[in-house]
Amino acid sequence: MRRSIILGWFRIVIGLLVFAFGVHLTIFANIGLAPWDCLGMGISLHTPLNYGIAMTCIAIVVLIIDIFMKERIGYGTVIDALLTGNFVQMFNSLNPFAENKNTILGIVIMLCGFVFMAFGMAIYMKSEQGCGPRDALLVGLGKRMPKIPIGIVEILLWAVVLLFGWLLGGPVGIGTLISTFGAGLVLQAVYSVIHFEPRKLKHRDVREITKILFASSGSKKQKKDV
Repeated sequence: MRRSIILGWFRIVIGLLVFAFGVHLTIFANIGLAPWDCLGMGISLHTPLNYGIAMTCIAIVVLIIDIFMKERIGYGTVIDALLTGNFVQMFNSLNPFAENKNTILGIVIMLCGFVFMAFGMAIYMKSEQGCGPRDALLVGLGKRMPKIPIGIVEILLWAVVLLFGWLLGGPVGIGTLISTFGAGLVLQAVYSVIHFEPRKLKHRDVREITKILFASSGSKKQKKDV
């Protein structure tokens, strides 16, 4: 069990790398950013922080909010908060290509980015060690607004995030609309092709995983003593 948990952490990191490459493609498309990326880029324009560190700071703040909302926090949630933004920044820095200025090509690049994001999320979630901080925030808000459909809650959350990103100068364009309404469709299409159903997963939080790890360590120590 302990080995499978640790292997799960490697799976999470690999999944986040794939996901981050997909996010990088949506940025490289240069036709407007998704709400959270727009906020991160906006913050980077007004602070010494680059996009990656700005996104990491946002993720940590959201993670703290999730904890106060008493949402299930897994090791995957924490790893996601700490690594994803920095992985995206790494790909942004390594990209050798010139800035894209073709809208049609930008749309194609963005759609390819969504595919990588979907695969990355599937790899990451199969570890069953918690969803991302922003997903946990959405779930928490949804619980507190039970009369409002979760899709509407998500749109309201995105609208607030996008507003702040736009006010800070984050790039908004046709890609923002495509990200808001098209990413979920691509995600569902990819999951249908690979036969992945995230609702069947049983995520374990930090406490559960920690108990398993310490229980495994204790049982090994007892065997040694015997």
